[in-house]
Amino acid sequence: MSTNNKVFLGIIPARYASTRLPGKPLAKIGSRTMIERVYQRCLPHFNHLYVATDDSRIFHEVQKFKGNVVMTSTEHESGTDRCLEACNIISSQLDTSFDVVINIQGDEPFIEGESLQLLKDLFLKKNCEMGTLAYRITNREKLKNVGNVYVTKSTGDKALYFSRSLIPNVRDEIQLDLSKTAIFKHIGIYGYTYDALDRFSQMKPSPLELAEKLEQNRFLENDGEIYVAVTPHEAVAVDTSEDLTKARQKIKEP
Repeated sequence: MSTNNKVFLGIIPARYASTRLPGKPLAKIGSRTMIERVYQRCLPHFNHLYVATDDSRIFHEVQKFKGNVVMTSTEHESGTDRCLEACNIISSQLDTSFDVVINIQGDEPFIEGESLQLLKDLFLKKNCEMGTLAYRITNREKLKNVGNVYVTKSTGDKALYFSRSLIPNVRDEIQLDLSKTAIFKHIGIYGYTYDALDRFSQMKPSPLELAEKLEQNRFLENDGEIYVAVTPHEAVAVDTSEDLTKARQKIKEP
């Protein structure tokens, strides 16, 4: 659960007021709620794991399955800001500090432990302040998903840019060979050193962030570096009622 003796804190931000699927942390997938499934998948990989919410219904649900939970402000505009407040609350409660905070999406009930470990391992790098995950797309059909976010990275595994448009933009698409041209889908799970998380939260929204509606571009635009680990596991996020139906069907699979 530790990497190079660093102390990790896993935080799962969970809001009730989702635009496309209100109340989704409490949606049942099989016999358990989505937030419980995410929590239980992550629990073996953290000595310290908490849900951070602004809603009493989610708070009580986490208490019900005996998870750790903290109540945060309703004013946060992003999960990153919620993570910082939660980290400060937890640090005060436990009278301890954390080297790295892992921000885990609360709508990925099938998150893989290997992916979490790959993200944690990025912080073995001496200068890693922020890290995230990507999945290499090898099937053209997956490029049709309009909800994808893409990332392109350097040979040193540093993110160059994040976009809702396909990057790189292949001019001769009919000749696109995914075995040669690396196209990465961004998996929205992040790790930060505490100092980087604190600094990030104090940065003003940047032009590229506002254009793409992707807050990670704010860190890049302010000369920050984001390391990228490539996971073999494509994330299965639940954003819509259709996604929820598919998740429920997957639980029924043998």
